[in-house]
Order: sequence, then C-alpha cells, then structure tokens
Amino acid sequence: MRRRTRLTQAAVAAALLIGSWAAAGTLPASAQDIPASAAADASAPASPGLLDAMRRDLGLTRAEAEDRLAAERRATALAPQARETAGSAYGGAWFDARSGRLTVAVTPDADATTVRTLRESGAAVRTVEHTERRLDTVKSRLDRLDAPAGVASWSVDPAANTVVVNVVEDRRTDNDVRAFVRKARAAGPVTVRTVADAPSTFAAGTVGGDPYYTGNVRCSIGFSVHGGFVTAGHCGGVGQQVRGWDGSYIGNFQGSSFPDNDYAWVNVGSGWWTVPVVLGWGTVPDQLVRGSAEAPVGASICRSGSTTRWHCGTVLAKNETVNYAQGSVHQMTKTSVCAEGGDSGGSFISGDQAQGVTSGGWGNCSSGGQTWFQPVNEILNRYGLTLHTA
Repeated sequence: MRRRTRLTQAAVAAALLIGSWAAAGTLPASAQDIPASAAADASAPASPGLLDAMRRDLGLTRAEAEDRLAAERRATALAPQARETAGSAYGGAWFDARSGRLTVAVTPDADATTVRTLRESGAAVRTVEHTERRLDTVKSRLDRLDAPAGVASWSVDPAANTVVVNVVEDRRTDNDVRAFVRKARAAGPVTVRTVADAPSTFAAGTVGGDPYYTGNVRCSIGFSVHGGFVTAGHCGGVGQQVRGWDGSYIGNFQGSSFPDNDYAWVNVGSGWWTVPVVLGWGTVPDQLVRGSAEAPVGASICRSGSTTRWHCGTVLAKNETVNYAQGSVHQMTKTSVCAEGGDSGGSFISGDQAQGVTSGGWGNCSSGGQTWFQPVNEILNRYGLTLHTA
C-alpha cells in the first residue's frame, strides 16, 4: 500500500493524496474514487480553509475573500473577450482588487464604440500610450540581451504601461548591470525597479517528508495529466527515474526543459496513478482541479509544495523573463507567494483552476519573498498533454 495512514480509519477516505504529491498524488488500488470531502462544494465560492488561507496571506476578511474570488472569476472570463474587443488598440489588462473589476488599457486609437462596449461588459477602461504589442516587442528585444547576474527579471507591466526591469538592489551600480539597463532603455519604454535578492530555483537536497525524488534532489508535483504529472524542468532531465516518498519507483521524466523554459512531465506507473487534486496540507481541504483558465494580473493565487505546504498571494506579472544563475527562463508568471527549497514543481492554483508549476524566486516563508511559476497551459501544449480534471 503506497501511502501512510495519516488519519483515523473513519477519515481515511478523505485523505486521497500521498504526502507531498502537491497536485498529482497517487492512490492505492482501494481508493480510486474521489469523495466529496476532498474539496469544497463546486457551488461554493471557496472552502472555509481556502478562505482562511486568503485571510492569513492577503489580510482579507472572510466576506472580502468570498467577494474577491467571485470578482476574479468574472474578470478571468471577461479577459479574452476584452482583448478581442479592443483589437489593435489593446494595451493589456489586469484585475483591480480595489474595484473588483478587470481594467482594460487602450490607446487613444480606440474609438468610442470600443470603449463603450468594454464598459458595458463590466470592465474599467484606462487610456495608455503604448499597445501591448509594442511593449511585447520591447520585451522580446531584452530577451535577446545577455543579462548579468545582478539583473533579476524583466516583464511587461500593463498597469504602468512599460517594460519593467528588476535589478538586485545591492548590484544596481555594477558596470554590467548599468550597461544592460542602458541597452534596455534604448529598446523602448523601460522602467527600472529594485528587488531584494536574485532569483534561484526551489529544488532541495534529500530530506524527510513527503517528496518525490530524482537522485538526491527533492521537488514537488504540479498537476495530474492523463498518464503522468507535470513539474519543473530543473528537477530532472529526460530519462531520469522518479521515486515517491517511500522510495518506490514511479516513472521517468519523459520531457524536460531548463533553462529557457522550466517545465517537465513524468509518466506514472508501477502501481501509482494520478488524481485531479491539489493537496491542502490540512490548511485547506484538498482542492479539486476543474480546468486551467488563466487568472489575470492582480488576481489571488495559492501554491502547494512539499516544504512550505499551502500559501497564497497575488499575480504580479506575466510573461516575465527570469535570470537564474543557470540561464534565463522565459514566459514566467510572477507572484507574491512565498516558497522555499523543495517546493519546486509544486502547483499554483486560482480557485479550482490550475495555473502553473513552481519554478523559483527569492526570499522565504518566514520573511516573505516572490515566486515565479511556469504556466501550465504552455506545458500541456508543448508536450500534447491533457490536464486531469474533476
């Protein structure tokens, strides 16, 4: 039997996941069905545990957390429509937590009908100078530069209508950092900000707990897919064996990319299989995964990992290039959620929608920090995988 007895016999059915299988846990042959207690009722805005986590990490009351989740669902559904409506005048969009609405940026080229249609759909509208296409072009130019270690990351900030370059605070006067900044500013609208530390991946050496292992590296599972699970690429290369918390063989890395990307997938067999669940670690009920609709910038988001377990925060930026010591990784999403070594590969989820797998960041869950994830839809498309959903 490939799981430990964590609960009383009467409650065993509710504990579906094996330890640190943060999203794509495996089950013994006698526990194939997912009980209703594994996650909150789908008709409710969130489970009580999830709301408690949002209160802890985002400083919200229970009512504020419920209202925010409902508003974020509306914004997520509206975002693709808003992009299409704005057309060539589109300058980006983000969720405004204060107003509870999606804000859509448009250039002065947008006609009155476009603006009226956006407002009637429920979006707030802001006029900006640069289109998203223009900013994406500038960001792509920066991607071709050779970034020094003192440059942490760069991405388009739709609310600021600029490309933001994040520089490590105590390295900002380094000659190579200043040279990168000069080239970046020459490429187009760029703003420089400072961050406390350089990003690093969140793999860890072998320690106790409920991990999966590749060699002497411990990481966390992201999400179940049909035939396996997705995780971070820096956790293992193609062909490497993967072992569960009990040391038994699970499968092998079937695809892996790092740097440039940070994603991978592992096949599951040998008596192990997957379920569409993210482990709540007792902080929240285990969460069912029902899809992968992409949450907008500004939305709340939570992460599950084998070291620091369950933490929440907000989406800060998308399509950010992160400059790790091993090389740059592109198309990352930045969050205010903390993480630590061993959390790599773990699941980022917004409500019941899969968002991505933990890559790296800076800081920790005692003093705080920021974390990046590789969007799950990119991984699914790259390897032709199908997300396992409830």
